[in-house]
Amino acid sequence: MSNHDLQIRGVAVDAGSGLAASIKTARGASALPDDLMTFKHAVLTTLGPTASTLLVDANCGPDLLADYPASCEPMMAYEADVYHISDADRITVLPDNLAVSDFPRLGVKQLKFFMYYAPDDDPALNDRKHDLVESVGQECAANGLKFLMEPLIYHPDQKPGNANFAAIKPDLVRRAVEVFAQPRFNVAILKLEVPVDLNFVAGFGQSQMSRQDALAAFRDAAAPANGLPIVYLSAGVPFDWFKASLEMATEAGVDYAGFMCGRSIWSEAVGIFGAQGEQAMTDWLADTGLTRLKRLIETTQ
Repeated sequence: MSNHDLQIRGVAVDAGSGLAASIKTARGASALPDDLMTFKHAVLTTLGPTASTLLVDANCGPDLLADYPASCEPMMAYEADVYHISDADRITVLPDNLAVSDFPRLGVKQLKFFMYYAPDDDPALNDRKHDLVESVGQECAANGLKFLMEPLIYHPDQKPGNANFAAIKPDLVRRAVEVFAQPRFNVAILKLEVPVDLNFVAGFGQSQMSRQDALAAFRDAAAPANGLPIVYLSAGVPFDWFKASLEMATEAGVDYAGFMCGRSIWSEAVGIFGAQGEQAMTDWLADTGLTRLKRLIETTQ
């Protein structure tokens, strides 16, 4: 059985205070305290029946679980809000309302945990990160949970979004995979960034990297997984670019298990919620949002 046969067709709506702030800004004078929950519930009810899994956060997630369709497996993040993370060390803060041992009681069998990770950072800092990821993995194993690990790469001296970072990004992703695919972490699935920045790939943006080199980057970044299933995350890029990224992974011959896509599917719904209200947002998700999800599924079949 190949990893492709796992057919992970995931929707992510685990954003916290950043999404809440965007919704509040969009809603203006019409903003309500429960707007974030309303938005997440709309994503769940419109996209959940077609997704194989839907990822929610530790704060809103427990209140959404009862509304999951039977065909959609719950996945919950084991993280406090991203804005609780210190810029100094970028170590993920654990939620104070939830323990790993609570997941089985809630009927959740999949746990997602992310960590900002720079392979070239201070080794002592990375050892602390390794220890935390290992601890979460051990708790997942002890509680019978599937552990989905998401290393979000950075470089201590290079800012993302420019040509220099684009040049080193494939190797950073590869080295993160090399680390977290190790058995000590008990990872069941690696949730990975696309290893190239399409802004610097020929046919998309600047021709710093040829298409053939981009395809090689996909293969090289995935190789250290050594058969461990990987899914690609969308990182909020435009929908067509995420779809193109999945097509490139397929063309490169990567045996990936699927995708976890959030903002690339539903980001415009925030503005519609603000300008036109809840029903218009729900209608957009049920139309454009669902069409996008189906197109990603077709791409990965």
